[in-house]
Amino acid sequence: MNGYLLLTLAIVAEVIATSSLKAAENFTRLVPSILVVAGYACAFYLLMLVMKTVPVGVAYAIWSGAGIVLVTLIAMVLYRQVPDLAACLGIVLIIAGVAVIQLFSKTSGH
Repeated sequence: MNGYLLLTLAIVAEVIATSSLKAAENFTRLVPSILVVAGYACAFYLLMLVMKTVPVGVAYAIWSGAGIVLVTLIAMVLYRQVPDLAACLGIVLIIAGVAVIQLFSKTSGH
């Protein structure tokens, strides 16, 4: 399976797990707690598979950048946690950094 497809699935699993942390309320709520544990287990397993074909630095840059953006968007919707201007600027810089790696770095595999 394509490394970048696996990376996308790993990011989705990680975002589900991270977004469920608050709802798990210190692992006192069963369903969100299961989502946290299963999501992270799935995410790290998939990330391990990704590392077979995608360079570690590139995979981690995409993983962390996409995770930050997606978790922020989900937190805005689910928890009404709206980032301020500085946080938005930081997120834009993270996206720009991942784009630079993907578009211009020889280590990206393209």
